[in-house]
Amino acid sequence: MITVLIVDDQPLIREGLAALLNLRSEIEVIGMESNGLAAYESSLEMEPDIVLMDIRMPGTNGVEGTRLITSQLPNTKVLMLTTFQDSELIFSALEEGASGYLLKDMSADMITNAIKTVQSGGVVLPPEITAQMLQELKRKRETKVSIKPAVLKNLTKREYDVLRNLGYGKNNKEIAATLSITEGTVKNHVSNIISKLELRDRTQAAVFAVRYRITTFSE
Repeated sequence: MITVLIVDDQPLIREGLAALLNLRSEIEVIGMESNGLAAYESSLEMEPDIVLMDIRMPGTNGVEGTRLITSQLPNTKVLMLTTFQDSELIFSALEEGASGYLLKDMSADMITNAIKTVQSGGVVLPPEITAQMLQELKRKRETKVSIKPAVLKNLTKREYDVLRNLGYGKNNKEIAATLSITEGTVKNHVSNIISKLELRDRTQAAVFAVRYRITTFSE
């Protein structure tokens, strides 16, 4: 059973999601909150497996709520629920430790599958949406995100390929199939990437790949 805390300032969304997810035998919604601080306090008490977190909320928003939760509860994963217009905040939340994001209008099946993916250690970065968001982010920023950091020189060709596929939101099995290598080899490459780039986890590696447009370059 995967325990879930739903965080959104709109009661209709909270209650609607709870009703839909509680229909799934593998998921139990154990609480609902309306802002990031309340989510953090409830998480300390209930230690949910997954927090479904809205980004824009009055008071403590989802980015700050994510930072609080991931800094104190390493076993609780945060999955953002947002809209396409929140590209800057989404990347900030990912940098604070969120394990991915979904748009609010996605189906209950997609949200359920995303919860399972995150619970099993995966990252949820919808490739087609991430590509669109990157373009939006690029338009909003004055600095060029296309400049590749010098630290990338530390990666081997294969590690670079794995990093690019992490940026597409692929799991180890999908990367293995794409690159015609074993899942164990992918796991080793991911560990090396995290170490060489001095990142916290595979989510941070995926964010790195997207932010610096690794997904649009080949080595």
